[in-house]
Amino acid sequence: MARFIGEFECKIDNKGRIILPAKLRAQIPDKDAKTMVINRGFEKCLVLYTSADWNMETEKLQVLNDFNRTARKFIRQFNNGANIVAIDASSRINIPNNLIDYASLSGDIIISCYNHKIEIWDKKQYEKELEFDDEEFSRMAEELMGGKNLQSSDTNGKDE
Repeated sequence: MARFIGEFECKIDNKGRIILPAKLRAQIPDKDAKTMVINRGFEKCLVLYTSADWNMETEKLQVLNDFNRTARKFIRQFNNGANIVAIDASSRINIPNNLIDYASLSGDIIISCYNHKIEIWDKKQYEKELEFDDEEFSRMAEELMGGKNLQSSDTNGKDE
């Protein structure tokens, strides 16, 4: 599984192409240097995956019950829009029009990378998504991470 890091400001041209920044391209494994998978993400962004990472994501769907209508709908929605995209000699990918429309991409975009995901956002939408204050961020950290692997600084488990 690939691990990506970084946030990059880019542009999408009128043909739906974006140039993958050199610092991002350097993180893409050689075996994935020619093609990747792009799909709809949550919160109106797109997600770019290596083929191995896409396979890992779709394997998670295998545990869902095909006899359950909600599961079938989720699987269809998750896979809706998935496409293999080529990375050309100029480090560009061409995003399908239906995905451009889904994510409202035009002009300035942000490529945000974390773990095995490369998210592609309209810049204004990305900035709106990240609008929250330090207190909210602190509450999120406490709620999501606060109870994990906590160790006290002393052997009695008491704070000083």
